[in-house]
Amino acid sequence: MDPSAPILFFDSGVGGLSVLGPTRALLPQAPIIYAADSAGFPYGTRSEAELAERVPALLVKFAERFHPRLIVIACNTASTIALDQARAAIDVPIVGTVPAIKPAAQQSISRVIGVLGTEATVRQPYVDDLARRFAGDCTIVRHGSTELVTLAEAKLAGDDVSVDDVRAAVQPMVDAGPDMDVMVLACTHFPLLADEIAAAFPAIAQIDGAAGIARRIVHLTAGQRWPAVAPPGIAVFTKSPRRLPTRAALAGFGLDQLLIL
Repeated sequence: MDPSAPILFFDSGVGGLSVLGPTRALLPQAPIIYAADSAGFPYGTRSEAELAERVPALLVKFAERFHPRLIVIACNTASTIALDQARAAIDVPIVGTVPAIKPAAQQSISRVIGVLGTEATVRQPYVDDLARRFAGDCTIVRHGSTELVTLAEAKLAGDDVSVDDVRAAVQPMVDAGPDMDVMVLACTHFPLLADEIAAAFPAIAQIDGAAGIARRIVHLTAGQRWPAVAPPGIAVFTKSPRRLPTRAALAGFGLDQLLIL
C-alpha cells in the first residue's frame, strides 16, 4: 500500500465531516480527501433510482482521480440506497453509514426511540430491517428533516443557528413519541448540530454511528503504511455550493486545501 494513498470520505455536503472527525482522532497520519457532491445536494429529496445511479458513478470518478485505499460513504441516505451498487462498481473497500438503531435500543429505557434522518433515509426498507432485528420491542418514531440539513450547512458556513430553529425541526418527532429517551441521528449532518439539539431536548440522549465507523476504518487499514506526517487534507466539491463552509471550519477537520470540480 502506497503510504500516500488517501481515505476518501463522500457525502452530499458537509455532513460527512462528523465521521471524518473521529477518524482523524484515531488515524492522525492518514491522508484525507473529503468529497462533497454539492451539485447533487441535498440527497434526502432525490429519488432512490437517481441516487442508485449517481453515487456509484461519482465514486468511480473520484477513485480514478485520487486512488484511495478506502472509501467511506459518510452519508446515511447514499449508503442505505447505493452501497451495494458502489461496492459492485469499485474494486476498493467501501464503508457505509447506517442508522445506529442497535446501540439506541441497547440504551433506551422507555423503549421509545426516534430515528431522525432525511426523508429518503427514514423510508428505506433497510431501516425497517434494522428496527426488526435490533429493536423489535421498541416503538420507532421516524422523522425526515431537510431543514436540519440546511441548518448544519449554514452552521459550517459561519452562520448563527438558533436553538429555536433546531427545536422546530425536531419537535414533530418528539410530539409523536412523548416517552422518547433516545434519538438516532440518522443523517451525518445532524451531529454537527448536537449542541443545539441537546439544548432543545436535554432529556433525550443522542446517538450516531460515527465512532463505530472510525473504529471500522482503523480495523480495515490495520498494518497499512501511513506517511510520517499527514499531508494537507483536500476538500473537493462537485460544484461551488450555495454556501461554502468557512476555511476555519474545514481546517478544524484537517482540510487545508479546497478544490471545486
